[in-house]
Amino acid sequence: MADVNRGNRPLSPHLSIYRPQLTSMTSIFTRLTGNALIVAALLTVWWFAALASGPEAYARANGFITSWFGDLVMFGSVACLWYHSLAGIRHLIWDSGHFLDIESSERMGQLIILVSVLLTIFTVIVL
Repeated sequence: MADVNRGNRPLSPHLSIYRPQLTSMTSIFTRLTGNALIVAALLTVWWFAALASGPEAYARANGFITSWFGDLVMFGSVACLWYHSLAGIRHLIWDSGHFLDIESSERMGQLIILVSVLLTIFTVIVL
């Protein structure tokens, strides 16, 4: 039977009317940082493979890694590593059944953002 009310149905909440919560944004960012870490790992493998391949290949890879863009990628990789690690710890805490209420979840999201920024700055200063 044909659906005669097809045009009169309500639509699902759309991005234009849905306000993203911090917990959903941190979850999405956790997935993004995980993918960024894969790219950083591939760059590191390329650098080690170039080291094993000979001086010309190493010079090319090392030139890229130590360029301003390579420094930017490595800085981002450190930031992604800290954030992704802290978000993983937060998920382990949630898996144990703690801090599942909205207020605690929001506070933990703010905390992992702040701590990951501070640890990234500390790591860059020390190294």
